[in-house]
Amino acid sequence: MTDRYESPLSTRYASEYMLKLFSADSRYQTWRKLWVALAREESRLGLPISQEQVDELAAHIKDIDYECVRIREKEVRHDVMAHVYAYGKAAPSAAGIIHLGATSCYVTDNADLILYRDGLRYLRGELCGLLKDLAAFAERYKALPTLGYTHYQPAQCVTVGKRAALWMQDFLSDLKEIDYALSCIRFLGSRGTTGTEASFLDLFGGDGEKVDELNRSLAASFGFEECYDVCGQTYPRKTDSRILNALSSLAQSAARMANDIRLLQHDRQIEEPFESQQIGSSAMAYKRNPMRCERICSLARYLMADALNAPLTASVQWLERTLDDSANRRICLPEGFLCADAILRLARNVASGLRVNEKVIDRTVREYLPFIATENLMMEAVKKGGDRQEIHEVIRRCSMEATARLKNGEPGGLTGLLAQEEVFGLSQEEIDALLEPSRYIGRCPEQVEAFLARYAPVWEKADETKVEIDL
Repeated sequence: MTDRYESPLSTRYASEYMLKLFSADSRYQTWRKLWVALAREESRLGLPISQEQVDELAAHIKDIDYECVRIREKEVRHDVMAHVYAYGKAAPSAAGIIHLGATSCYVTDNADLILYRDGLRYLRGELCGLLKDLAAFAERYKALPTLGYTHYQPAQCVTVGKRAALWMQDFLSDLKEIDYALSCIRFLGSRGTTGTEASFLDLFGGDGEKVDELNRSLAASFGFEECYDVCGQTYPRKTDSRILNALSSLAQSAARMANDIRLLQHDRQIEEPFESQQIGSSAMAYKRNPMRCERICSLARYLMADALNAPLTASVQWLERTLDDSANRRICLPEGFLCADAILRLARNVASGLRVNEKVIDRTVREYLPFIATENLMMEAVKKGGDRQEIHEVIRRCSMEATARLKNGEPGGLTGLLAQEEVFGLSQEEIDALLEPSRYIGRCPEQVEAFLARYAPVWEKADETKVEIDL
C-alpha cells in the first residue's frame, strides 16, 4: 500500500529469508506449533486430551483467520487470547484445551527464541560466505604492494591482501560473538505465570517429574537441548542484549571495512562494484559514488544504536515480569535482524566484486616510496663508505626540498636530488634499483598465507545451508 508507512528494511534492504522469518505467518504459526506440542505432550503425560484433539490442532496450524484475530483483540485487548479464540474457531473440538496451564509467554517468548536462533544461524552462514569472498580476495592480492596509512597519512607499505585480512579478523571475532549468543540461547518451556510451574504441578497432581519431562520434551520438539534453569514469567532479557550485541559487533566490522573502501575509492585505488548502466549522480554524470559502502555505514549506525534498546530493557525488568519490554522488543529485535541481514548482503556484494586499480596503486606507492626507502638508502650509502650522520643530514635536507615541491604541485624528485649529492655516494641507477616496492612490504604475503591457512576451515566447512521455514 502506497498510502501507509512501510519500513525500508522490508521494502529495500532485507532478504526474502529474513522477511519470511519475521513475518506474521511465521510468528503466529510458530505459536500454533507450540500449542500443538503442549497439547501432545500433556496428553502423553496423562492429561485428558485426546489424540483427535491434538490432530485437529495440528491440521489447522496454517489457516489463521487474521480478521477474526483483529476483531477479537479489539474486544479483549489481548493478542494471545485473540489468537487462542481464533484457533478454537478453526479447531472447535480442541478449543477447550488450547493453552492449558500456560501463560502468554509460553507462546510469545518460546516463539521469539526459535526465530532468533534461526535468524542467527542464517546470519552465521552469510557471514561465513562473506569471509570466503574476502579470503579469495586476500589470497589474490596478498603480495600486491600498496601504500599504508596511519592517521590517514602516508606510512610504510603493506599489501592489498593484508588489508583484507585485517577486515577478516574483525569478522571472525563477530562469528565468535554469534556462536556465543547461539550457545547461550535456551528454551523457556512452560513455566507458568511467575516461573514456579505451579499450574502444571497442579495439573499433574503434584508430580514434579512430569513437569520436568514436559519441559524437556517441549524443548526437544523445537531443537533445544535444555531450558533456562530458572526464570520469571519470561526468559531472561539478557538474552536479547547478548543477541543485539553480536549484531552490533557485526555492524561495526562492516562499517570499518566499508569506510576503508570509501577512502580508497576517493583515491581510485580500490572501487566497489559499479554496473554499466548505474548512475552515480543526478547532476554529475561522471560520478562513481561508493553508494553501497555508504549504505553499509548508514545501516551500521542504525544497528549500533538499535542495540542499545536491549540492555536498557534488560536493566528494568521488575521482579518476575513487567510489560514495558513488549512494544520495544517487537521493533528492535526483528529490525536488528533485518538490518544485520541487509548489511551482510551488501558486504558480500561489495567483497565479491571489488575492483583493484593496480596501476593507480603502483603510481601512489612509487610517489611516496623514495621517502619510505630513505632508511634503506642511508644504510646502502654507509656500506659504500659514507658517514652515517652526514648521509642523514643529506636525506633530511633533500626530503624537505622534495616535500616543498610536492606541496607546490610539482614532482618531488627526491631520488634525483639525492643522486646529485656527491657525499651521498649512490648513482640514480643504484638508487632506482633499491626502489622495488616488494622490498618494503615486510612479511605481508606470509602473514596473509598463515592467516588464511589457520582459519580457512571456519568458512570452508561452515554449514551455509539456509534454515528452512515451513510455512
